[in-house]
Amino acid sequence: MGLQAFGDLIVTCMSNHSRNRRAGILIGQGKTIEEAREEIGMTIESIDNIKTAYKLSKKYNVEMPIVNTVYKVLFEGLEPKVAISDLMTRNPKFED
Repeated sequence: MGLQAFGDLIVTCMSNHSRNRRAGILIGQGKTIEEAREEIGMTIESIDNIKTAYKLSKKYNVEMPIVNTVYKVLFEGLEPKVAISDLMTRNPKFED
C-alpha cells in the first residue's frame, strides 16, 4: 500500500484533524452519531464502513468481534466501557 497508506493510518489514529478520530472521541463522550456528524460537519467514513463491515460479516458468517462490538456501540446503544470490557475479557481461541 505504500507510505501514503501508512501515513493516512497514523493521521486517522493520532491527529485531532482526523474526522474519524474526532467522531470516536465525541461518541466516547456520550454524543450520538448525529451530534458527532453535526459537530464535525463532514463525512465520517468510519461510521458508514462499520455498518458495511457488520453486514458483510453476517452475510458471510465471519466472526468479527471488534466490528460487532463497535457496531453495537454505534447503533444499538452499548456503553463504550462495557464494549471494551467485553472485548478484553473474551475467551481466547485460535484464529486463522
